[in-house]
Amino acid sequence: MSAINFEILSYDDTPLGPLCLRRRELLSEPGTIVTEVSLNHEFLMSSYNTASERALARVALEMLPGEGLDVLVGGLGLGYTAREALVSDRVARVEVVEFLPQVIGWLDRCLIPLSSELKSDARLKVVQADVYRLLSEPPARTYDLILIDVDHSPEDRLAAANGTFYTEEGLARARKHLKPGGVLGVWSYDESAPFSGVLRRVFREVRIEPVEFKNRLVGETQTDWLFFAR
Repeated sequence: MSAINFEILSYDDTPLGPLCLRRRELLSEPGTIVTEVSLNHEFLMSSYNTASERALARVALEMLPGEGLDVLVGGLGLGYTAREALVSDRVARVEVVEFLPQVIGWLDRCLIPLSSELKSDARLKVVQADVYRLLSEPPARTYDLILIDVDHSPEDRLAAANGTFYTEEGLARARKHLKPGGVLGVWSYDESAPFSGVLRRVFREVRIEPVEFKNRLVGETQTDWLFFAR
C-alpha cells in the first residue's frame, strides 16, 4: 500500500462505462484492507461485505441434494459466489461467465483477494461472454444451479438489454438451461415484488431470502435480496 493507503489496481474504459478496481485501508478500521469495484463512477462491490454473494451459492446448494453438481455463475466480480460454490465437495464444476474481459484479467493477474484460491481449483472455468445472451439461446448443456449476480436489481440494470432476462419469456428460456429439479438464483440489492411475481408465473417453487448485514462503514444494517426458483 502507498503512504496514503490507497491504490488504483486497474482502471479501464468498457462498454458499460469506466471500470475501476481499487484497494484501500479503512480509516475507521486501521489495518483493515478492502478491495472495491466501481463501474461508471458508481460503487459496485467490495470485499468488505460479501455475506449475500456467498449466500447466493450456499442457499442454492442447500436447496438441491445430490453429488457431482454442475454450477453456472453469471458474473465473476470479486469471486465470492464462485468460491462459495467451490467450498462444497458436492460441486463437480463451476463455470463462470463474465461479460467484461477486464474483470477476468483481474483474476489472471492476481489482483483480487481470492485469485490464488480460485486459480488453484481445477473445477473452475471462467469464460468471457454475455450470460444473458447464453441463457436466451437453446442450451448446449444444462446445469444443476444457475446463479446470477450481474445487475444491481431486476429494475436497476447495468445495461438496458439485460431487462429481457427478467421477463416471463426470458426466464422461461433460462429455465431450459436447468437440469430437472435445478435451481436458479438471482442476487439483488433491493426487494422486487414485480420480479417475484414473474418468477412465480414461470417456476413451480419460489423462495425469497433477505440477507441482513451490519455495514460498519455507514453504521447501518442493510439488506440484500436473493431470489431462488425451481
